[in-house]
Order: sequence, then structure tokens, then C-alpha cells
Amino acid sequence: MQYRKFGDLNIEVSALGFGAMRLPINGDDSSDIDKEKAVDMIRYAVDNGVNYIDTAWPYHQGESERLVAEVLKDGYRNKVYLATKLPMWELEEKSDLDKYFNKQLEKLEVETIDFYLLHGLNKKRWKTIENLDILNWAEEKKNQGKIKYLGFSFHDSYQVFEKILDSYDWDFCQIQYNYLDTEYQAGRKGLKRAYEKGIGVIIMEPLRGGWLAQEPPEEVQELFSSQNEERTPVEWALHWLWSQKEVSLVLSGMSTMQQVKENLKTADKSEIGYLSKSEFKMMEKASEKMRGPVTCTRCEYCLPCPEEVNIPQNFHLYNRAKLFDKGEEMSEKYYEMDKKARADNCIECGQCEEACPQNLDIIDLLKEVHYFFEQQSR
Repeated sequence: MQYRKFGDLNIEVSALGFGAMRLPINGDDSSDIDKEKAVDMIRYAVDNGVNYIDTAWPYHQGESERLVAEVLKDGYRNKVYLATKLPMWELEEKSDLDKYFNKQLEKLEVETIDFYLLHGLNKKRWKTIENLDILNWAEEKKNQGKIKYLGFSFHDSYQVFEKILDSYDWDFCQIQYNYLDTEYQAGRKGLKRAYEKGIGVIIMEPLRGGWLAQEPPEEVQELFSSQNEERTPVEWALHWLWSQKEVSLVLSGMSTMQQVKENLKTADKSEIGYLSKSEFKMMEKASEKMRGPVTCTRCEYCLPCPEEVNIPQNFHLYNRAKLFDKGEEMSEKYYEMDKKARADNCIECGQCEEACPQNLDIIDLLKEVHYFFEQQSR
């Protein structure tokens, strides 16, 4: 495993971090984690050099932190940095801060959280931070030894990112960044600004929710092969990130042991400047041909839907239909879904739009998805 300096903090983190938000599950219920497989996977990663585990209050519908507690037993707590996040959307009054934090300590079965993030900051949630005096509360937790390092994850415009970054002496931050999202949210500009301030930067969604891990369109594969015929789409995406000196750590939400082993192997080779200038230019061209119509990362923050609509799956089928010109095939898969799970079962309650970190107009997009597949089936 390769290790990297983490901003101005006097620590080193593994190039690859384990994100506990896409763990193996039993059936279709994301809250029903296959505990034996998940524990084995994360411990295998730790045994092979990963020293950063990331979880959060809502992951796997509230069960991820409990699963991570199982991982940390048998001496594994002393081998890793543990990260989790304050659920900003749940906070209404100051007493909620201790309420949720103490519940997290209980679920994780720990006394200290190494890296604590204010989750999914945007313009609205920054006002919550100001109104509830959250930064002073967090400082108290640091003074008490309950939190070692304070940071935030982010989903909004670069302008909002810059304001938040400059408003406090953060230890680290976490942004969505991959070779498709260079100008999206914080983007490359935000990455560089944080690095220049000496703030460690963690990358989430390096594969865009698995979108960049799939077999690419033929014209993209031709671009990849023109530079290196052996390298997989996942390797291209990860090395694109690790080649950049500003990237401190790349989080991967791995779902199978095979993915763990493959990512560990790739991380072992990682280094700043691994990709050449010509390879970076090629990937700029590839990115133009890899974007689907909906920027969903399948994070499942929108679930559970009260009407049981499987929002991420609807968008995934639609993206594949459009990008790979597989309208008829994806239409068949759409109508194979349970009727409740399909896009036209949406009642427009808006709960999903409030939760979506990508700020998608989910209600309108679901209508677009259903109309498209309805036309394909005729």
C-alpha cells in the first residue's frame, strides 16, 4: 500500500480508503448487510494496508455504523483511522448535536472518532451551522478528546465551497471528484484551493457510483486502448486521481471481495504523476463521451422512498439506455421491475429531492424516464 501526507496534519493515510456505503447486502434491502462478507472484506483491506474507514449515519439506512463496530473489534480499532459524519439534515436544535453524536459513539462502540465530518454541506446547511453554533460545539468535542480532526463533506457550487473553506480552520474536507466531475461542485478548482491552504482532501465518488467501472462505450474503449490496452476502466479512473498531488486519499465503496483485491492491487502501484500528460489529455476526450443524462451516483440518500420507487435504478437504466444506445434492452429491464419501483409510481412528495446531494430535480427526471421507456415499449 502507498501512503500519502494528509495536508498539514502530521499523519499519513493509505492512498485507498474503505467507504462503508455500498457493502454487500442480502436481497434488495440495503439495510440488510451481509455482515460476514462485509466484515471479511473490510478487515482484508486493513490487513493489506488500508488505514482509513469511512461511514455515516444514513449509510445502509442506518446500519453501516453498526457494521463498522463489528469490523473494529479484535484489535482492528488500533489499526485504522475511523471517520463518520454528523447528519446535518436531522438537526433542529442545539440538543440534537449531542443526541446524534452520542448515538454514533454508541453504534460504533468507541469513545473517540478520528475524523468527524459535517455531512453534505451546502448553502442551506451552512446556515444551520451558524444558527446552532456547531463549530464551537465541535471545538468542545475536540478539547474533550471525543473528536481528533474536524472536516466536512460537500455538495454545492464552487462559490459556496470557497466560502465554507475560508470560514474556519478545517483539518480536512471531502469532495466529489472524478474525471467526469472536474467542473462540478467543488471540482478541480476546489481541490487545488484546499491543497494550497494545507487542508487534506478526501475524494468521494471516484467511480461516479460505479458508472466509471462499467465497460465503456466502444469509442471510449478505443481511446483507452490507444494508450494502454491492459488497463481497466477502474484503473484509469483511480490512477487519474492518484496521479494528482492534491489528492490525499481516494474513498471506494467496495461491494465485493474481488473489488477489494483489484483496488488494493491498483493502489499498490499508485503514485503522483503515474499517468502521462498524453494520457490525461486522452481522458479529457473520454470524459466527453462518458456522461449520461442524469448525474445520479446511486448513493441511495433518496431511499427509502415512501412509495417504494427505486429512484437510483430508474436513473441507472435510463443512463445506460441513452449512453449505450440500448433503449429497447433497458426498457425491458424497466418493465421487469416491480411496478411500485418504477418511475411512474412517484407521487411527487419531494422527500427525495430534499435528500439528494446532487440537487437533482428527481420528480421531473422520473417523469422523463418513464416517458422514454414508455415510448420504447410501443
